[in-house]
Amino acid sequence: MTTTGTPAALRGERPFFANPAREHAETLTGRPLRVRRAGCLTPLSELGLDQVELTVTTADADHPLVRTVLGEPASSEAVLGDLRTAPLRPRTFDIVYCALLLERTSNVEVVLDRLAGALRPGGLLLLRFTDRDSAIGLLDRTLPKLARRALWRRYRPGTPGPFPTVYEAAVSARGIQAYTLMRGLVITTRTTSRTGPVVRDRTARFLDRVCRVISGVTHGRITAGHDELLYVIRKPEDRFARVVLSG
Repeated sequence: MTTTGTPAALRGERPFFANPAREHAETLTGRPLRVRRAGCLTPLSELGLDQVELTVTTADADHPLVRTVLGEPASSEAVLGDLRTAPLRPRTFDIVYCALLLERTSNVEVVLDRLAGALRPGGLLLLRFTDRDSAIGLLDRTLPKLARRALWRRYRPGTPGPFPTVYEAAVSARGIQAYTLMRGLVITTRTTSRTGPVVRDRTARFLDRVCRVISGVTHGRITAGHDELLYVIRKPEDRFARVVLSG
């Protein structure tokens, strides 16, 4: 358990997600917070809920790399299989946090329907994914396997991967905006993030230059300004609520 005086960054918190997650937890009384972790790489530490009583289950595709991350045998708290049909009880969870999953998922809108359907009314769907319209997203889905492996090791050292990529059209700002509008979900806030290699060496600087060149030749359509998109989305208690966007 962390101490109050420990800086959020050292605890692994991401305030963009941690603040609304804690605020939502404070609205619940008499029961633990129920969290669905969608994706084996989803870092729950970013939610800053170590002082909150909660129960967590994980959902992901049944893939050898997923089992490597989760450990063998997979925990009884993990649901592995086709996320379009995996057993996700409706209106069960207060928060669903999905990170580093949509990039490698087919039928993204169907999977998001399952995740949103598992939320209680008023619950939060937190998304973090690599933007297909970013230079890193383009490289991730087009580079040869050996180059992708080298890129993965620089960005996520010690983590099994890289995973197969799909990058459907929904894995973008326009895609998520259209999805939430059609489903009556509320984007409360969104932001972008620019990640990078853990070691800033000559290779990292070369990669930065490549991303800037890609952005230049596409006239900014493929951006070098960020590689990740982050969303806090609320499932309205009133199904007739309109989508509003701040931030």
